Amino acid sequence: MKSILKRTLLSASILALAACNSAGTKPDVPPNEASSLVPFASTYQASQHAPFVIRNVNLLVGNGEQLEQVDVAVTNGVITAVGKNLATSGLSIDGSGKWMTPGLIDVHSHMGVYSQPETRNHADGNEMTNPVTAEVWAEHSVWPGDPAFEKARAGGVTTVQILPGSANLFGGRSVTLKNVHSVTVQGMKFPEAPYGLKMACGENPKRVYGGKGQLPSTRMGNVAGYRKAWIDAQEYREKWNEYEEKKASGKEAKAPKRDLKLETLVGVLDGEILIQNHCYRADEMAQMIDIGKEFGYKIQAFHHAVEAYKIAPLLAEEGVCAVMWADWWGFKQEAYDMVRENISLVDYAKGCAVIHSDDPIQIQRLNQEVAKALAAGQAMGINLDKADAIKWLTLNAAKAIGLEDKIGSVEVGKNADLVLWDKDPFSSFASPEQVWIDGAAVYQRGADNITADFNIGIITPEENRP
Repeated sequence: MKSILKRTLLSASILALAACNSAGTKPDVPPNEASSLVPFASTYQASQHAPFVIRNVNLLVGNGEQLEQVDVAVTNGVITAVGKNLATSGLSIDGSGKWMTPGLIDVHSHMGVYSQPETRNHADGNEMTNPVTAEVWAEHSVWPGDPAFEKARAGGVTTVQILPGSANLFGGRSVTLKNVHSVTVQGMKFPEAPYGLKMACGENPKRVYGGKGQLPSTRMGNVAGYRKAWIDAQEYREKWNEYEEKKASGKEAKAPKRDLKLETLVGVLDGEILIQNHCYRADEMAQMIDIGKEFGYKIQAFHHAVEAYKIAPLLAEEGVCAVMWADWWGFKQEAYDMVRENISLVDYAKGCAVIHSDDPIQIQRLNQEVAKALAAGQAMGINLDKADAIKWLTLNAAKAIGLEDKIGSVEVGKNADLVLWDKDPFSSFASPEQVWIDGAAVYQRGADNITADFNIGIITPEENRP
């Protein structure tokens, strides 16, 4: 079923095109292009580059495999071959003694919506005016000039999901960005990436609104608020379906008034927008899964998921990713019952384990966070290795944002998002030497990579400052 948003935009587009044609002018956007139906469409264009091969690298593929001393060939932004002694007419890069991984993916970031330097005028991540603000979109707060983006790029992060904060039951839409320099957020948007909808359970919504004397002020108030919103969304979808049925049968019909909040919720019900759910406690995750079953939608991922280990088999059975920290805990009551083996235990149960930052500093060293989580699991006796663990930042992370067919592993046909490390990336001394996004070099250690005004004078050596 087409979503309500697509149906209404299609109607508007047809009318606009008809008006253009009746006036004898050419429409700005071809009527058959999907972008003409999408507001704030991506304008990202991959940079041109010459074909190249990285040779003799130790490759963590991202899908559970590790290959020794292989070549990776890239043409037109796509991985074209992986193997030994590959022929090329382009640039050859010596990776001997070095390691390669897919570009790292952080599925929980607030870069751009809580920008650096952290000031009140940059705090644009939480619309704390109503418990249900599904109508707001994180991309409308993203400041592309946030210097945190390029610091993350230097840490090997090539894709980020930017989320609203967790003050509300429904915080709004997330946006997935390619970590490239751009003046506009549209120039960073990952083309055709599905939107997410940020939800939050537990302490945050009840604290924010209970403190204002509003609903919700309890966890049962949280659940009642979710259910009421989904009931409203179901009714809204029914109105639009009735309108479409009347139109199809040739009857006179008036379209319902658009409601931006309910459009987003119906996008979830129609399977086009993915639920990204802030949730710490195991019992609340189970309740959120039940709510999804009541209203016919699936949760894509639980974020923070400090107690995921308690229900790891349930998460695996339901196909819900658990997005976790390596060892953050104890900063509030619902974050207390954490174990360092959390990520490894979810993986052991055959679940979709993902590691995230939720922090502009930690995003710069996510490889070390994975190493810590792997070490904790191995110490417990869980048989995991580096090739398994890198999935937590690559292919599993891509699955959590609905992009596993495009990124997350170094395989033929996928986007050439790559990181060349100077040594084993699980070493605390490792750092990226080069980073590519769609085959274009976006970071090279020792080169002038600075694009953000606030980083000039912070990163640049004094003798090189203008």
